[in-house]
Amino acid sequence: MAQKILITGSSSGFGRLTALTLLAKGHSVVASMRGAEGKNKSVADELQSAGAAIVEMDVTDDASVTQGAAAAIEKTGGLDVVVNNAGVGVIGLQEAFTPQDWQRIFEINVFGVQRVNRAVLPHMRERRSGLIVYVTSLLGRMTLPFFGPYNASKWALEAMAENYRAELSGFGVDQCIVEPGGYPTNFMEKLVKPSDADRQSSYGGFADAPAEMFTSFEQALAANPEQKPQNVADAVVGLIDTPAGQRSFRTVADKMGMGDHIKGYNDQLGQITAGIYEAFGLSGLLKLKI
Repeated sequence: MAQKILITGSSSGFGRLTALTLLAKGHSVVASMRGAEGKNKSVADELQSAGAAIVEMDVTDDASVTQGAAAAIEKTGGLDVVVNNAGVGVIGLQEAFTPQDWQRIFEINVFGVQRVNRAVLPHMRERRSGLIVYVTSLLGRMTLPFFGPYNASKWALEAMAENYRAELSGFGVDQCIVEPGGYPTNFMEKLVKPSDADRQSSYGGFADAPAEMFTSFEQALAANPEQKPQNVADAVVGLIDTPAGQRSFRTVADKMGMGDHIKGYNDQLGQITAGIYEAFGLSGLLKLKI
C-alpha cells in the first residue's frame, strides 16, 4: 500500500537513494534538505522530477523543522512515515574535539531527530498510527577508535528510539532502527575533524592513526563491491513495506562482517529488554497497538 513519507537529509547518500527507491515503488515522498534552491538545487530538481515534493529543512533549527514538518503534512494530507536520516560523521582523536565540536555533532545527529519527532508526533498520535525510522549505525552499538563524538551520538539515538518505542506503542506509532556499516557515500567526504589541532599534534606520531585507519577502511570498501549504499535504502524501504506489528525493531545493513556480530548482540539485548520489562510489568509497552 502506498504511504506518505518524509525523509530528512535527502540531498545525498542514503536519503537520496531511499527517496528514489520509495518513489519507484509508488510511495508519496517529501524529501527535506537544506539549500533546496541553492547548493542542493540539482538533487532537489532530480527528486522533484522523480515525483517527490521538496521541503526546505535544517534539522538544527527549531523554526525550520516546525515549518518543514507542517509543509510536509500539508503536501501529503497526512504523514504515515518519517525517516530520520540526516546525520554527520567524524574522524579524529576524541580529546581533540572541542565541546563546541561535540555540540555541532549532537545538534544534527540527536537534537535534530528530537526536533523532527516533536514536530510530527502530535499528528501521528492523533491518527493513532505511524512509523518513525532511525538511521543509526553499527557504531551506535559498539565503538571503534577515532569516531568518538559520532559513536556517542549514535548510541544516544539508539536510546532515544528505545524510549519512544515504549512510550508510543499504545498510540499505534511504530519505531524502527536501521544500523548501517560504513558505505562509500559522500558522507565519508564530509567527516568533521577536530578543531583543536594543537591537542591532536600533542599525541605525536599517534596523531596520524585516524587518517591511516580511514585509508585502510577506504581500501576495504573498494575491495568489497557488495557494500552498496542501496543496501541501506532497501532496508528502510523493506521496513516501510512491512505491515505494522510485524516489523523488526532493529535491522542491520552491512556486508563487511561487522553486522554479523552486531546481530547477535541485538538479539541478546532484545531478550534482556523483554525480561526486564516483564519483571516490571511493562511487557505491553513493547507491543504495538494496531
